[in-house]
Amino acid sequence: MNHGRLISGGGWLIRRLFTAAESPSKSPDLYRMLSALGKTGGSVSETLDNHIMKGKAVKTEELLRYVQELRRYRRFQHALEIIEWMEMRKIDSSRNNYAVQLDLVSKTKGVVAAEEFFSGLPPPAKNKFTYCALLNCYCKELMKDKALSHFDKMNELGYVNSLAFSNLMSLYMRSGEPQKVPHLVELMKKRSLPLCSFTYNIWMNSCASLGDLDGVERVYEEMKTKDRIGWETYSNLAAISVKVKDFEKAEMMLKELEKRVKPRQRDAYHCLLSLYAGTGNLGEVHRVWNSLKSVSPVTNLSYLAMLSNLRRLNDIEGLTKCFKEWEASCVSYDVRLAGVCVSAYLGQNMVEEAALVFEGASRRSKSPLFRIEEMFILYFLEKRQLDAAVRHLEAALSEVKGDEWHPSPQVVGAFLKYYEEDTGMDGVDELCKILKAKNFDDSWIKTCINEAKASPETDPRLKEDDPPNYRAQEN
Repeated sequence: MNHGRLISGGGWLIRRLFTAAESPSKSPDLYRMLSALGKTGGSVSETLDNHIMKGKAVKTEELLRYVQELRRYRRFQHALEIIEWMEMRKIDSSRNNYAVQLDLVSKTKGVVAAEEFFSGLPPPAKNKFTYCALLNCYCKELMKDKALSHFDKMNELGYVNSLAFSNLMSLYMRSGEPQKVPHLVELMKKRSLPLCSFTYNIWMNSCASLGDLDGVERVYEEMKTKDRIGWETYSNLAAISVKVKDFEKAEMMLKELEKRVKPRQRDAYHCLLSLYAGTGNLGEVHRVWNSLKSVSPVTNLSYLAMLSNLRRLNDIEGLTKCFKEWEASCVSYDVRLAGVCVSAYLGQNMVEEAALVFEGASRRSKSPLFRIEEMFILYFLEKRQLDAAVRHLEAALSEVKGDEWHPSPQVVGAFLKYYEEDTGMDGVDELCKILKAKNFDDSWIKTCINEAKASPETDPRLKEDDPPNYRAQEN
């Protein structure tokens, strides 16, 4: 059989499988195979080719739906590979999807690659969608000059829309310039451009950042008149109230949020968990968790949200119970959850419990747990137990392959600080001895030390992945 003919861009089988109108077969397992590639290590093209070679059909809209789902779960590389596979097979996915592809190129290869992709597009594809996608790239990377210049070009072409304004607002908020947001809102209104819920929420946050709580209320009242209120709005209002420690009002907003949550809106439940934790209301955190489990299948991300908030509230008993529940039933082992537990236990000086979780995670993880090792290193240095810290450092270094990891600036800085304050020895020399014993060269060591001296000390135990109070929509 001529396999090359079957999978070529103009092959009759590909055309038949993608254009057959009569009852095309569904592919319930194909997405599962694609989404598992991060663990199995296979490639998107091989997976899709094998699927086609087995005579199974897949519609263009199915592939585009897979792209959307993979983007949602931040599997950007695999999402991009699906689009590239479709291009290679000359499967038309419509011009509007160039914007999605540009966004994925930016996320996987950087802004320069996205600019090159945009420049290489045919003139009809350089439309308001791809222009806005590139603006989004500039804004997310805080490239203000390029963003403003690109916005001006869009304005000349008549491509400026509500989303373009929202991108600029997000840029100003992230750049620490909330005072510029209200002016953009006024410009939108003068142009009769509609303000969506996302735009209103950015405006509301700008008022809060400026300490204008009356302004927050005015935005909220306007949203009610425009019927632009969803659960995200109440999440946003609750987060603002938590920040100013108005917990009574925060809980009022959370009750309104709960009225609008649909059973499978896990993001909303995650926000509820985080915000009730922000008010210090452990009872409500447990109530919301039980409610979530009763209406929607809980995922690793849901457990991560719950564990992070139990750690935040120092509910070690609840955290232990929740972690054991997850560990006993999880389909895929997520080391981030183990990291939250180790962090919580070390925060309570429960070293043996932390070590047991670490040992269990090491057995079930396919990769070294460098980040958790760093938690132990920093803990033992803080407790002035140098030998234990060195043992963990050496254990981590012994598992390094190539340049996949080196001690973070925080770890290197903590060692240097310990030697300086407690021993009087030259910390650089002592650290170099440890690193050289593991065959790391001088230039690599100097890089680590220079990074440590240039970076603020931040304990990675405090940087675990707590779910945000309000997650802005992806543009």
